[in-house]
Order: sequence, then structure tokens, then C-alpha cells
Amino acid sequence: MAAETPARRPRAEGRPRQEADAGSQEPPADAAIWSEGLTKQYGTRRSVDRINLHVPVGALSGFVGPNGAGKTTTLRMLLGLIRPTEGRGFVLGHRIDAPARYLARVGAMIEGPTFHPGLTGRANLHLLARLRRLGPDRVAETLDMVGLTSRADDRFTSYSLGMKQRLGIAAALLPGPELLVLDEPTNGLDPAGIREIRSLLKDLAATRMTVFVSSHLLSEVEQICDHLVMIRGGRLLFQGHVTELLAAEDPRLVLTPEHRGDVHRLAVLLRDHGLRVDPVRESASGTVRVHAPEGVAASLNKIAMTAGITLRALTACRPTLEETFLMATGGVDGDLIPRSRTAPDATVGSGASGTAVSDISGQAS
Repeated sequence: MAAETPARRPRAEGRPRQEADAGSQEPPADAAIWSEGLTKQYGTRRSVDRINLHVPVGALSGFVGPNGAGKTTTLRMLLGLIRPTEGRGFVLGHRIDAPARYLARVGAMIEGPTFHPGLTGRANLHLLARLRRLGPDRVAETLDMVGLTSRADDRFTSYSLGMKQRLGIAAALLPGPELLVLDEPTNGLDPAGIREIRSLLKDLAATRMTVFVSSHLLSEVEQICDHLVMIRGGRLLFQGHVTELLAAEDPRLVLTPEHRGDVHRLAVLLRDHGLRVDPVRESASGTVRVHAPEGVAASLNKIAMTAGITLRALTACRPTLEETFLMATGGVDGDLIPRSRTAPDATVGSGASGTAVSDISGQAS
């Protein structure tokens, strides 16, 4: 549903302990979303457990966690739809216990879009625009932004799931928000629909709008987000720029000798040069996997040639963000499925030929 400024305050679910004391930190000026100890408890179960958020202004931030991790509950607290059990939160500089102060500058789609099925896409948006006291021109602008102009006068029931999601995003964009909050916008979409939403989010981020998008697929947000917030079991696991997580990356090179009989000899040779080499398996299709950066590919080729081993292929295999995250946290989760990303650009003889072999072991993780 698209979040609107509530006509009246939501019913309190237990008075939140959000009064700032003298030692409480205030949100930094560059934070679109900020929280301190934000918690939501239902009976004895904590859905969200003391999370501290800091989403920078202008970021395309992915809010990632398995299904049931507490993502939607967190978003509902940030939008003033439910009250936290304890902790503090700020959105666009205003406390989340006073949502009327900031919701006019926020667009949101939580738990999927809801529209009148018998009306056209344009007519549905006109109804929402009237509630916000916006003119028809804004409806036309948002339809164009999400690529629905050509289907705007078709009934909502005729839309594909991807088109319905885009209409929901159009509704969230009606007020021209500074912050856009989307809850699982690609959930249930086919690959074509996912690409459409991905392209749309990239376009919106290019306007310097802050976009906070939740997903249970780390591989999906990896492709579009520059900032990540990861939670599991209601607790914060990681928060920061994608580059900070990728700093823990464990790059690998896959060497394929021309003759399978050279596989074991090559593995021993590389270990003797101080490299970390994965155990050679008979079913590994005649390859040797080395933990080393792509820049030493030429040096490894030279080592093999000096020993009389001809390489048929030398390929860089970069871990995905999922693999890097799981290695960094030591966690395994069914919703975070690692898949290797093979780069064909590191061919035999490529790379920095000046890299000293004695330095390789120091660079390998």
C-alpha cells in the first residue's frame, strides 16, 4: 500500500520509551534515516532488536534480510504506522513519534500496492493525487517516470504484476518525495519485471532522491545499491557502503592446465610459492583454484611456463556480495544463496606482469 499522511495518530501499542536523555546522540545532518536502539516487541518475541540505522541522504540503500527478519516491521515504525517498544528514530530530521512532520516528504509502498481493480491506472492515481491536493499534471509526470503512460488508461486488473508494482511506485512518487521507501518491490516478479524495477530505481537514484528498498535477495540489491543495511532475527548484522563489505572479498584465480596430468604438479608448485591453493579434487575438471587477486594472473602464468606447464585457461572468479557477506559474518542462510561470478577478462598472460611472486602471498586472503 502507498503510505499517506495519517488523518489521525495511530493507536499507541504501549508507550514508547523515546524521550531523549542528556546522553542521547542526535541524528547527523547527512542522515535521511537514523535510529538508536529501535526495538519492537510483541509479547515475549522481539521482532526488531535494538537496531541503530544511518541511511545517508541521497543513497540508494538496500535493506536486506531473510523473510521474517524484521524488515517490514522496521519500515512500519519509520513511517509512523506502528510505535516502537523502545528506542528512538528520525526520518528527514524529525522524530518518528511525530510522523505528520515528515510524511509529506516521504513516498512509500509497504506490503505491495493496493488499488481499485475496476479503475484505470490513471484514475487510481488521480484519486490519490486529490487526497494530496495535487494536480493532474503530477499524475502524468509520475506515469511517465515509471514507464506506464501507454497503459495508463487500461484497467488495473489488466496489468501484469510488474506493472502493478510500477503503479505502486508511481503512487509513492506523487508528492515528489525526498525519501522513497519500498518494501520488496521485486517480490514475485519474473526476470523481465525485476529488470524493469531495477532500471527504474537506478533512474530515481540518479535524481539524488534517497531510496530505501527492502529485499530478502542480497544478489538483487547488489546490482543497484551503493549502501546496505543487513538484519537477521531483528538484529543488525552490517551497515555501510557496498565498498566496505567488498573490502573483505576473497578473489580467486582458476588455472586449467592443457594436460590433466599437470594439475597436481601445478598445485604443489603454487603452494611452494606461498600461495593458498584449494585442495585438488579429481572431479574438478582439471583445474587449480588459487586465492589471489586478478592482477597476478600474468605472474602465475609465468610460474607455470617456467615449470613446463602450459595453461589452457586462466580465469578470475570473483565472489558475489552474498559470498563475501557470508564469509565475513560466518553465517549461512537459505535466503542468501552464494553464486560465483566468473570474469572472462583475466585470460592467460593478462594482468600486471610486474607483480612480484614473493608479494602474492601477502595479498591473498
